[in-house]
Amino acid sequence: MSRRPRSKERGREGSRKGSLGRSLEIDPPYRDPVFMESLPSRPVRILTEYIDPLERLRREKVGDTIVMFGSARILSREQALAHLDKLRKGGKRRSTPENRAAMRDARASLEMSRYYEEARELARRITSWAMSLGDNPRRFVICSGGGPGIMEAANLGASEAGGKSIGLSIQLPHEQRPNDYISPELSFMFHYFFMRKLWFAQLAKALIIFPGGFGTMDELWEMLTLMQTGKLQRRNLILIYGRKYWDRVLDWKHMLRCGTINQHEYGLLEFADTVDQAFERVRNGLEAHHMKPDELLQ
Repeated sequence: MSRRPRSKERGREGSRKGSLGRSLEIDPPYRDPVFMESLPSRPVRILTEYIDPLERLRREKVGDTIVMFGSARILSREQALAHLDKLRKGGKRRSTPENRAAMRDARASLEMSRYYEEARELARRITSWAMSLGDNPRRFVICSGGGPGIMEAANLGASEAGGKSIGLSIQLPHEQRPNDYISPELSFMFHYFFMRKLWFAQLAKALIIFPGGFGTMDELWEMLTLMQTGKLQRRNLILIYGRKYWDRVLDWKHMLRCGTINQHEYGLLEFADTVDQAFERVRNGLEAHHMKPDELLQ
């Protein structure tokens, strides 16, 4: 793929002259958008998704992170109540199978909204505690996938504590816009999923998994596999939040009984059902194993 030349008048001292006495200039490749978006430039684009976050995280003195994951579809209690109330008012006029299904979904959404509120409170508590450790470097900064739902709740809770938080957003056809509670200087947009995953894993000292779907489980399996194979420290904490949900989705003990995981691998998981339990386990795990900040960003 060639770059379009740009004509520019030069004096007698100019080099390479065209037939009309004008010299031709071309921009360097990094200024050519056609080239930079081409297939041959993919390695360069990948590299920018490593260098830019690295530089910005260093500038903000981020030492390490606590990653919080969960469904983008879980609403806050306020939003879920408003949606249910709207349906109730509309349903008074007529009852149809569609309306009844919508009411059932809205009630389920209201029940699941507890996880939004609990993620928000947990992020607030972790951030308040982490801020007491100083800000050079900033320790255990809340990091989310940047979108709505549980991700938004995590960033909101950190903001309410007065701390900074990270959002690692991804370009997708149907979503996502970064939520409003990410610290602007720590808001990142990725094109490549694997580079986003690298930044989730590389600095995290704990991963807190709230109820979620395919994307949430993808990150959970990724982290578990990296720890199982020794690519991440086995002392990193993986906390499964909300056994009422997760025990119906994944039968961990069945995997253990069938021999597809062993007792030690099952022991990589911790569980919590309340904010108090989760905060205690996260803080105890961090104090026991991770009070020295990550060397990557120092």
